[in-house]
Amino acid sequence: MTSNASANSLARWIQENRFAVVAVAATAAVASAAGAYYLSGTRSVAKDSSSTKTASSSSSKKKRSKKSKKAKSSASTTSDGPLLDDASDESLANLSEAEIKRLPQERREAVAQYLKGLGNKAYTDKKYEDAIAKYTKAIAAAPSAVFFSNRAACYSNLGRPEKVIEDCNEALKLEHAYVKALNRRAVATEQLGEKAEEPGEEGDKARAYLTQSLSDFTAVAILGQFRDSNATSSVERVLKKLASGKAKQIMATREPRLPSPTFVTAYFEAFRPSSPPKIHDDASQGDKTLQKAFEAQAARNYTHSFTLVSEAIEQGLSTKELEATALNLRGTYYFVIGLAQRALDDLDRSTELCDDYVQSWVKKASVHMELGDKDAAFKDFEKAIAIQPEDPDIYYHRGQVNFILGDFDAAIADYEKSTSLDDKFIFSQVQHAVANYKLGNIARSTAAFRRILKTFENAPESYNYYGELLLDQQRHEDAVANFDKSIALERAKPNSTNVLPMINKALVLFQWKQDLTGAEQLCRDALKIDPECDVAVATLAQLSLQQSKIPEAIEYFRRSAEIARTEPELINAITYEYASRAQLQFIRDYPEQGAALSQMASSLM
Repeated sequence: MTSNASANSLARWIQENRFAVVAVAATAAVASAAGAYYLSGTRSVAKDSSSTKTASSSSSKKKRSKKSKKAKSSASTTSDGPLLDDASDESLANLSEAEIKRLPQERREAVAQYLKGLGNKAYTDKKYEDAIAKYTKAIAAAPSAVFFSNRAACYSNLGRPEKVIEDCNEALKLEHAYVKALNRRAVATEQLGEKAEEPGEEGDKARAYLTQSLSDFTAVAILGQFRDSNATSSVERVLKKLASGKAKQIMATREPRLPSPTFVTAYFEAFRPSSPPKIHDDASQGDKTLQKAFEAQAARNYTHSFTLVSEAIEQGLSTKELEATALNLRGTYYFVIGLAQRALDDLDRSTELCDDYVQSWVKKASVHMELGDKDAAFKDFEKAIAIQPEDPDIYYHRGQVNFILGDFDAAIADYEKSTSLDDKFIFSQVQHAVANYKLGNIARSTAAFRRILKTFENAPESYNYYGELLLDQQRHEDAVANFDKSIALERAKPNSTNVLPMINKALVLFQWKQDLTGAEQLCRDALKIDPECDVAVATLAQLSLQQSKIPEAIEYFRRSAEIARTEPELINAITYEYASRAQLQFIRDYPEQGAALSQMASSLM
């Protein structure tokens, strides 16, 4: 379990720099020099040499060449109709696409603009099919990113996103950074990604569309230097759809796994230590397996302990007390894994077997909070108090719930009650000091920490928590000194996997001295001790982004998703992974603007 200040500092840093993450591509002449084009009513245009022949035969041989050239540019008429120079854009616009393509380039471009105007008028009048026909002819006359994009807008209004994508693709081939085409393609691909939460091929296809949509909206936002609020909000919206859809698929298919040993240890240590149940030599197989589960827990081999306690329950326990204890332990593992409902099922069964099992009632309160049912949580605490009003753990954990809810006065009262019943427990005293700090009682909080350091001078937690408070006050040098002391004490403890002081020190080095190398090394060293430490992985991801090491950041975010405990944690990791991927795609697609983006990200951080 991460410490609150570490997790909050990182989350705050990420949120403030969100867009650093989001900041997170010749027409040939058709007519010959001697050719002329004619228009005759609705008939096809064809080259006619009769005018040239007439002009030539009526002239003298001496002036043949001069008169011939004059005839080519003449505005005279023939029986078939006026010459091309006299034909209006309106007349030429009535030609077929094939005929328009045979016009000289200069006339094609003029006709194309005329057709664009007709298309715009039809679009304004919501005559989208007519507008499509006009833009299609304009494209035949002189392909343009604008014409393709305008036709895409028509298809969008007709609810044909696949055609929108086709036209935007063509527009972007002609004008790589055409924002309107990028935006329209983004909207269309988002529409096709609505089934991102579906399993199988359909869901995969939808998520692929959303990935394209995210890349396009990200490009629109960055090219507009984040001035387009619609683009930035669209990035957020698509990220949410994409991350939620993928997270649901992962949660539905992945095997349960325990989180970081740092996290599990922190939860177990949030309760006063108690002796495991005594198992006799002639006990049943289930009882002996349960004993091994507690031995593995004491050795911090939590994965093995989880497996053993599950086996013990399957094998059967000899007494209801032992069964209730086993269910309590397995329910705890389910809770830290993030399987709240399974945890509640086990803890409910535990209290059914032993109605006076206080710790199971307290843990049920934690699970109910995870499930969002605070009323049930407080009822669990009331039940526990009715059973054993002198149990200090009840008040400590109720204090934690009040702290989470922002009721710091109530939290302080609970911490004080817990400490009055047992003043040897460091965490109720630390949280009491932190709650006072949250209320703005800085002097009282500081004095409390000084007493804690004196009382628990060999406890690494004392220095780590005080260092977090100092870090929040930007007293960097003092914070480092306390983190160093905590690191040294942790290293002296046998089997310690608590790496939070190392991560906290890394944050100080980054914020205080911009010592990215030192911060990175601390996080890497922390992962050697606890490879599953989510805060270390997340911090490395952000440090990589700060140095524009986006591929590395993506890999750390992917790793963060792998070790995420709950669906919200998984969604958060996936969100930043895809935001980073979109940024990397932008840099690859727009190298010049990508360099400016890196500078912008550095200035934001």
